[in-house]
Amino acid sequence: MQNILFILNEAAYGSERTFNALRLAINLNEQEHQEVRLQIFLMSDSVSCALMRQMPAEGYNIQQMLEILVAQGAEVKLCKTCTDARGLSVLPLIEGAEIATLDDLSLWTLHADKVLTF
Repeated sequence: MQNILFILNEAAYGSERTFNALRLAINLNEQEHQEVRLQIFLMSDSVSCALMRQMPAEGYNIQQMLEILVAQGAEVKLCKTCTDARGLSVLPLIEGAEIATLDDLSLWTLHADKVLTF
């Protein structure tokens, strides 16, 4: 099994970096004959990606993409410092996402076979 850590920094909408990171993560989970363990750590403005009730006007839906990944077994954590700074720590998150610390990210990084940043 290969551990792949995604570290996202961009907001959910505005650029396509977060969208492309989640597209890649979903596609990695769908590869046949490959076992992967995906961990997604949301930092900076990307912490808004895991908020409930997103209603984008058109195009992709980051909340749905994260929910797909969680259903596929991915772990999703949000930086506590980043959520606190943005006043998001008390808002409801998608099921399976949790607020975590830099210590959690450090452990994930040490155990990862690959680290991808977006």
